[in-house]
Amino acid sequence: MSVYSGVAIKKRVAWLFIMWGAISLLLMLRLSWLQIAQGDRFRKLALDQRLYPVPVDARRGTIRDRNGRELAVSVSADSIYAVPVEVKDPAGTAEALARILEQDPVAIRNKLTQKAATVWIDRRVDPDRAAAIRKLNLPGIGFTERGQRFYPKDRLAAHILGIAGIDNQGLEGVEVQHDSYLRGTRGQIVSERDATGREIPGGVTRFIPPVDGNDLYLTIDEVIQYIVERELDRGMVETKARRGMILAMDPSTGAVLAMAARPTYNPNRYYEYPEIARRNIVVSDVYEPGSTFKIVTAAAAMEEGLVKPSDTFFDPGFIRVEDRYVRCWLAGGHGSQTFTEATENSCNVVFAMLGMRLGTERFYKYIRAFGLGSPLGIDYPGEAPGLLQPEKNVGLVEIANISFGQGVSVTPLQLLSALNTIANGGTLMRPRLVSKAVAPDGSLVKEFAPEPVRQVISKETARELSLILESVVVNGSGYRAKIPGYRVAGKTGTAEKPEAGRYGEKRVASFLGFAPVEDPRISVLVVWDEPNVGISYGGVLAAPTFQAIVRDALRYMEVSPVAPAETEKPEDGAKPAQLVAVPDLVGRDAADAAKVLVSDFGLEAKMKGSGDTIRDQTPRPGARVPRGTTVVLYLDMGELYNEVDEDVAVPHLSGRTMKDAALLLSEAGLRMQAEGTGIARWQDPKPGTRVPRGSVVIVGFEPPAAEMPGAPGQP
Repeated sequence: MSVYSGVAIKKRVAWLFIMWGAISLLLMLRLSWLQIAQGDRFRKLALDQRLYPVPVDARRGTIRDRNGRELAVSVSADSIYAVPVEVKDPAGTAEALARILEQDPVAIRNKLTQKAATVWIDRRVDPDRAAAIRKLNLPGIGFTERGQRFYPKDRLAAHILGIAGIDNQGLEGVEVQHDSYLRGTRGQIVSERDATGREIPGGVTRFIPPVDGNDLYLTIDEVIQYIVERELDRGMVETKARRGMILAMDPSTGAVLAMAARPTYNPNRYYEYPEIARRNIVVSDVYEPGSTFKIVTAAAAMEEGLVKPSDTFFDPGFIRVEDRYVRCWLAGGHGSQTFTEATENSCNVVFAMLGMRLGTERFYKYIRAFGLGSPLGIDYPGEAPGLLQPEKNVGLVEIANISFGQGVSVTPLQLLSALNTIANGGTLMRPRLVSKAVAPDGSLVKEFAPEPVRQVISKETARELSLILESVVVNGSGYRAKIPGYRVAGKTGTAEKPEAGRYGEKRVASFLGFAPVEDPRISVLVVWDEPNVGISYGGVLAAPTFQAIVRDALRYMEVSPVAPAETEKPEDGAKPAQLVAVPDLVGRDAADAAKVLVSDFGLEAKMKGSGDTIRDQTPRPGARVPRGTTVVLYLDMGELYNEVDEDVAVPHLSGRTMKDAALLLSEAGLRMQAEGTGIARWQDPKPGTRVPRGSVVIVGFEPPAAEMPGAPGQP
């Protein structure tokens, strides 16, 4: 071997040693890094691989009413889990568990043979069954506590509260809307196990405690909620309605005091009820409100200066709008009446006139300002926006219909919020269901303060309209809502339900109002959907329910009644009049009612309209009148005219008083637009002109010559 080759071999060996040394150094550095610098981290990772967690639920926060009364609570319940690798006899264990839990043994055995660290056998087991299983001391079977939601008042406020799921999560209602406040943070029980999942004797066991959820205080009052649901159940029986809805609010703050609907369910056993029973139709469903919508029309017209309470209108029973006829509910119409009286009578003709005076743009501005056509933003899931026709599609016919609540759909929440705007001085308040969230230690987490949205109408308009709505209860169609000792304002509604593109026979009867008028403390909306008792008027079916709720609520809220006015005394020497109380005859047979008036009360009867059933009366029930007074009984409305498209001759009106002219035109099926006051001097169209029924005749009136300035005998 040459010297050169020997040197080459030595160099190669040297390089091998160098490379080996470098690699060894790198390995030592890497090992030092892992063992020293990263040792704690990898020890933790290794431990975590051997630690198997079992979750421990936090206590879900309690839901309370405004006064702290419990409506939804969390109670501890045992949950049973299994560690499959520790179960020595899957078949026998499954049989034992199935016998106590009343479950399928095959299903339990399949769980016990899964390739998993832990599996749930059953959650929220009642105490007796859990104790029985503990006595068996079954290998591989463990227990942990989990929170179970319990509603101590059962059905009370079910639609508000909603439900919580088996994993302590909110699913519906307030439970899901405010889940972040209620649910808290889960804890864990962890124990050290080997690679097969068996617990290591003497290994690490760790308990990470849960953080309990916050308590939630609602704006509702348990007592008022009970009153509302009591009357709702009673009304469902009496009206035989398909559905019922009642909402009570504080007009000044937008706080919901009570909310209920039927059908309903028990949240403790919600799985036993159809899903539709859990739907909160007060917030999520819309309906055509009918005459209760007139509060919006009135507010808009009064705010725009288009009408005053004392303004006079003439109602012949219908009004022609383009090629359609808007009819009054009363056959023959109400004749001459002030705007206040038109609201008392719920006269469609007058409100159609006001809607057309407003026009689409102005009317829609107020409709939207009142919060209709869009969600109000209540702290509750699933709020419906309502339905408004696009402005571009709204002509005179549509605006006339909308003015008295047809062709527009609202939620009960929207409509009562609109009334609250009138009651509180013109400010739309955002409705709310929650007042505050409180931590387990009692500290305040968040307060949900009243939130004004916008000023819709002036305080002056709101005050005037409130007085008109009070007159509806005192003198008009809402008299059944009267509460002795309190001033009540309200509006009735009887709406036809659209079916297959047209209005059918089904009705929605409703009433909304507030009290006391001088300082509103509560507002209530009552809705009966498809009542089935032969009569469907809101003033008859819904107003009494309103009266019962508000009467008891005001007493509970300790609102003092106003002292009744002293009875007027007769003048000296005069004998007191013999007064009798007018009976309530609405809904009764006309012939029987007339006999009752004469024989039992000494009153006279006068029928108006056609039909066999009384739908309204004047004077109102309860009014005290002298014996011999005539009570006008309004019957079912038939066709106003056999041929509404028939042409009629315009009568000669010159020299007539305004009242006589109005009566002549009414008899001819025509309407009068008066200009000036006094005696008729001119008219358009001229006498004898043939015009379609329902046409408007403009009549000019001037004072008699003797009353004109500058006439003889006048200054």
